[in-house]
Amino acid sequence: MSTQPAPAPLLIACALGIEQFALRAGDRGGAGGPVTVLRTGMGPAAAERSVTRMLAGPVLRDAAVMATGFCAGLAPGMHPGDLVVAEETRDPRGSTPCVGTDLLVKELVRTVPGRTVHIGPLTGSDHVVRGQERSDLLATGAIATDMESAATLLSAVRAGERPVAAVRVVVDAPEHELVRIGTVRGGISAFRVLRSVLPAFFEWHRSLLLPRR
Repeated sequence: MSTQPAPAPLLIACALGIEQFALRAGDRGGAGGPVTVLRTGMGPAAAERSVTRMLAGPVLRDAAVMATGFCAGLAPGMHPGDLVVAEETRDPRGSTPCVGTDLLVKELVRTVPGRTVHIGPLTGSDHVVRGQERSDLLATGAIATDMESAATLLSAVRAGERPVAAVRVVVDAPEHELVRIGTVRGGISAFRVLRSVLPAFFEWHRSLLLPRR
């Protein structure tokens, strides 16, 4: 009698305790396999160390990797609570293509109704981006920036062939910078959205487990 192989696990990586709390407070039902929510710590170096260490072990060696958490929107008209689905992540070492972006957009529209979903390149930074630097990054074609996604996905694919993706929630934007009035309300909005995204992540992961025809 043959036995089915265990489903591949999913590693969801975020940087901050508040992001991890939001994800753990979300609906954990419907996962297609084992799920680990990893808090990497803040910044690209911390993300690289944490993700590389986790994927080196036997439990998560073949895991699909999702980078998530908050980000800074770069394009005018973005608002706190908007979602960003990365087509690719970028940093000075190169770009990492993301898998299943169309499915993620579809599932996020379904599971987080009423929220705008943006799709495009997500660029990495080693610091909080403000002012003119935001415009400079927008001019490269990127639509959002954060400090960990690019390092997370690059570390993941360097550790072995696997599906990777990045979904971020806008917490500040050109017209809604962190230093301005309304930041608290924007942060609460972004937290609630992040708490709601897990079903879309699980559907993305489940689609990767389906037999290829």
